[in-house]
Amino acid sequence: MIPTPDTGDHTSTLGKQQEPAAGMLEPPPSSAMGGDLIPGLPEDLARECLVRLGFDQLPLARRVSRGWKAEVESPFHHSLRRPRALLALTQARPPLADSGPARKYAASAAGGHSYRLVLHDPAAVTWTPLPPLPCVRGDGGDGGGLPLFCQLAAVGEGPRTKLVVLGGWDPGTWAPTAAVHVYDFLTGLWRRGADMPAPRRSFFACAAVGGRVFVAGGHDEEKNALRCAAAYDAEADAWVALPDMARERDEARGVRAGAAFVALGGYPTEAQGRFAGSAEAFDPVTWSWGPVRERVIEDGACPRTCCSAPGAESGTMFMLHDGHVMARDIDDESGEWRTVARVPEDGRASATAAEVAAFGDGRVAIVGSACHGAEQAVYVLSHDETKATPSWTRAAAPPEFTGHVQAACCVQI
Repeated sequence: MIPTPDTGDHTSTLGKQQEPAAGMLEPPPSSAMGGDLIPGLPEDLARECLVRLGFDQLPLARRVSRGWKAEVESPFHHSLRRPRALLALTQARPPLADSGPARKYAASAAGGHSYRLVLHDPAAVTWTPLPPLPCVRGDGGDGGGLPLFCQLAAVGEGPRTKLVVLGGWDPGTWAPTAAVHVYDFLTGLWRRGADMPAPRRSFFACAAVGGRVFVAGGHDEEKNALRCAAAYDAEADAWVALPDMARERDEARGVRAGAAFVALGGYPTEAQGRFAGSAEAFDPVTWSWGPVRERVIEDGACPRTCCSAPGAESGTMFMLHDGHVMARDIDDESGEWRTVARVPEDGRASATAAEVAAFGDGRVAIVGSACHGAEQAVYVLSHDETKATPSWTRAAAPPEFTGHVQAACCVQI
């Protein structure tokens, strides 16, 4: 993809004095710059030009010169940029876009299909495929096939933002993998992270909280539901074990609730597919699980559409139910869900199996289609609970970005 000159992820600094950021951030020292940022331009105007670069242009920009590298890697540079909420998607490559109901299992070696990572910018309405993962077998040996049913999580902020891909099934053998891959938005490169600790798990709860990625539950290679959990520090590339949960939770959903990680729903080994509506919250400060809370969602409801906004201090959760976006405060002891908006008709057919993600500004994105097997689209809900009418926006997508989506998360750039 050829980057566009200005995707809007900047804050204009021309004609006004910048307020000092918290911690009194300073620009890189002149010794690190090796000369003018842009010959012939004043330094503040050159910085204004670099601030206007889109996130997908940063890897190229840092290779232009020593000065540009020091500038775009500096916290000062990122303090000038407006935070940008992107949607990371594991999406089927183009041949899978019209594969019908069998698309869920079409990534076998015989099927010849695979998934890739795509970043969608709802504000600029752009779609950017990320580079393929290293050392992962894809179609034709191109090394690009994502593990099926892998999990996504975004950690860090500013120049340290990372996208983490965890687990899933090998696209050729369908064997579960413990692999972890970390994408660096500044370098535009993937690195292999430390593997998830044993046991090798599938369909586990996963969410990013406070710079760590937490995983809990799922099932092992013998289909036994799990209680064990762990946390991954992407900067240190290290895992640490958590205390076990009180209950086994296969196919649980991980969400952030303020500063806590919540494992929601799931079922024990002896109750295959019969979901419980309970939840357990892990507090990283006390390094302990809180008491089990019953009926956070309805018993029998699959929690896969539950989500919460990254970085949010509040514990607001969203989920899809009977064609509606619902919300509740996870700390609300009454346990009442409130209706936010009805899903648009052309996205409702797969609303019970859609991918859902919440942005930090209160918007909610769902991936749905008009009917099973149809092209999938991203719908973004803008709402303010003080106003009566929420609004939906359907993102225009080229045909190559309408394939089936298996996972989604919000990334703040």
